[in-house]
Amino acid sequence: MPDHRPIIIQSLLDTDLYKFTMLQVVLHQFPQAVGVYEFRCRNNHETVYPLGELEEELNIELDRLCHMKFTQDELLYLRSLRFIKSDFVDYLELFQLKRRFIHVSTDEQQRLNIRIEGPIIQAMFFEIFVLSIVNELYFRRLETMAVLAEGEKRLQHKAQLLQQYHQQQHQYPTPFLVSDFGTRRRYCFSWQRHVLETLHQAAPDILRGTSNVHLAKELGLIPIGTMAHEFMQAFQGLDVRLRDFQKAALESWVHEYRGDLGIALTDVVGMDAFLRDFDLYFAKLFDGLRHDSGDPYLWGDKAYAHYQKLKINSNTKMLTFSDGLDLPRAWDLYVYFNNRFKTSFGIGTNLTNDMGLTPLNIVLKLVECNGQSVAKISDSPGKTMTDNNTFLAYLRQVFDIPDNDTP
Repeated sequence: MPDHRPIIIQSLLDTDLYKFTMLQVVLHQFPQAVGVYEFRCRNNHETVYPLGELEEELNIELDRLCHMKFTQDELLYLRSLRFIKSDFVDYLELFQLKRRFIHVSTDEQQRLNIRIEGPIIQAMFFEIFVLSIVNELYFRRLETMAVLAEGEKRLQHKAQLLQQYHQQQHQYPTPFLVSDFGTRRRYCFSWQRHVLETLHQAAPDILRGTSNVHLAKELGLIPIGTMAHEFMQAFQGLDVRLRDFQKAALESWVHEYRGDLGIALTDVVGMDAFLRDFDLYFAKLFDGLRHDSGDPYLWGDKAYAHYQKLKINSNTKMLTFSDGLDLPRAWDLYVYFNNRFKTSFGIGTNLTNDMGLTPLNIVLKLVECNGQSVAKISDSPGKTMTDNNTFLAYLRQVFDIPDNDTP
């Protein structure tokens, strides 16, 4: 039976910054677009109990979520961000998620199905909330004093590592910068807050930022984020030639932010296909690139070679790494690239859900835009996302991408 704990999502700022930055572009440039999002658990076979058991509790939390509105204090905070425009905040003052756009069910194997279908200006905003709710509902059943003690032990070890890195980073020309990217797969909200407070106190010059807007506001941290795969994917269903969707998405972003938020995501159809579109124009306009799949060393070397070919000084550019990191991996990448790039690191699950339990590998991805299938062809096997293999094959053909993955 559902318990009577407080609502899991207690603020509409309790989501990733890139939801706001992407939604602002949607509102200004294609507000009429309609999307479909589908939920996947990539490790259903590893769960302690079937996620379908959460259906009733999840529906209760969604009912609560869809009654929430932004407070005046939250709107004032958004207005304080240089890249958030006043008309977008005016829109958010009236904003409320609509329950009719999201449907929850279970299949015969007790797997959880979640489908969101509606205007992207609504549908896009559900994702982080829904994933956070599913995680917190799942793990609260597994919580014991031993689990919390193990999580605290691991957290203190991370704090010690950061203090070591603080002492070592001075021998390198660029700072070691780490941000929390763990909202969607966190153990729970209170644990995420505890992690941020602990690590920021241990090394405030290293852990300065979080993707979580609410926690950035509450803890005085820098809110971090630009775009996600869904933003780029949406252009596969908009009124542009499929071969040009990446260039159209990047152009749209430049038009909106005019120099702000200049980190481009590279792996919607793979790094090689991205670099073919990332010409001198975009390479000069964007401050850097974000890695989210594939070998990070190979990826960064490709980025370096690309900037060299374009005769751009790579030391002026930022590489942001955000794929399955922990602190030692981030430090190793920092050391490897520091003499060629500025670097930063977004660490998710390993910061906010390192409790000795197997984390849920859950996603809620855009699969259609304006009635057209869309897809992500990841540089990591198993992370390709689509519900239409025919379209996926066509996308591979258009961008000359070999089929080495099984979606």
